[in-house]
Amino acid sequence: KDIIRKQHASQREDRLFKSEQFLISNVPRLLRYFANGDEVCPEKISPIMQRVYSNTWQAGLFRLASLTWSVPVSSGFGRRIRYLVWDQNNGKLIGLIAIGDPVFNLTVRDNLIGWDAQDRKSRLVNIMDAYVLGAVPPYNGLLGGKLVASLLRSRDIYDDFKDIYGSTEGVISKQVKSARLLAVTTSSSMGRSSVYNRLKLEGKDYLQPIGYTRGWGHFHIPDSLFNDFREYLRLMGHRYADHHGFGQGPNWRLRTISAALTSLGFEHKALRHGIKRQVFICKLADNAFDVLRTGECDPDIDSLLKAEMVGDLARDRWMVPRAKRRPEFRSWKTEQLLELLGSTGSKIKAHNSFLFSA
Repeated sequence: KDIIRKQHASQREDRLFKSEQFLISNVPRLLRYFANGDEVCPEKISPIMQRVYSNTWQAGLFRLASLTWSVPVSSGFGRRIRYLVWDQNNGKLIGLIAIGDPVFNLTVRDNLIGWDAQDRKSRLVNIMDAYVLGAVPPYNGLLGGKLVASLLRSRDIYDDFKDIYGSTEGVISKQVKSARLLAVTTSSSMGRSSVYNRLKLEGKDYLQPIGYTRGWGHFHIPDSLFNDFREYLRLMGHRYADHHGFGQGPNWRLRTISAALTSLGFEHKALRHGIKRQVFICKLADNAFDVLRTGECDPDIDSLLKAEMVGDLARDRWMVPRAKRRPEFRSWKTEQLLELLGSTGSKIKAHNSFLFSA
């Protein structure tokens, strides 16, 4: 995992550099939403989900929290729904959830469902991908990531998706589809996941491992090089240089890099980073695979629980026992979050020393 973090390091440094002004302006006022370890009472953790809307302070908090993670997160693509997960007991942030459009080609998913190309084209609208999913300190030290991941299988997310995207026109197909959120996929950032595996509550699978990706992608291509590729293609008059609107084909960034490498005489294997991510699927409907395979039956969502009920089960299942085994979470201090922001965090601490004085 340390090797994988190092492979992501240049991408993460670039992301932090581009976000420096945002961080300097916003960290002092947003830091209060993160808990000190001694502010967390494991037995009283009371999770609740809050939708995140653009251009709000909640959106700023979501961005800040995601920037503390060692592996940079995607900004998502197409349809997107974001959540903050709060601890109602102390008003502090537990973690983040963001779901968006899934990748079009995912072999392990399609084989599991039993899709051919036409099935996938017709019914992929009923699947989303969790591209941000995890807990922040000190809740991550209490297996809060398991709680956050469990919330994918909640009635709240199912209902929000139905309200937002249940009767929308497809950008590509131009057809109105009665979409229902039947399943959510996600993948680990560091190979096999210890957080997502064995994710069950009351005997019900909340996430199921279904295989691994093939180790291809573009995270190891820094933005500076990608921009050079775009400029090169633009000079050549290649349509991929600025061909990145939603509905204009899957994964524009990957196709742009591939086109530039081909034109420059490099092989496509430069896009093989070798990190095989473990893929998981969360079925919101008990008969999700049947509906996705045939499209001929109604979703069975009778076993879906509200987010607060799921959160309470996850707290008792993982977080309370963990707190007894690993009480060191209590020593976590909010200002340690700045250490996760690299050199920008040091600048913030220096400019706001009054916030962190003893």
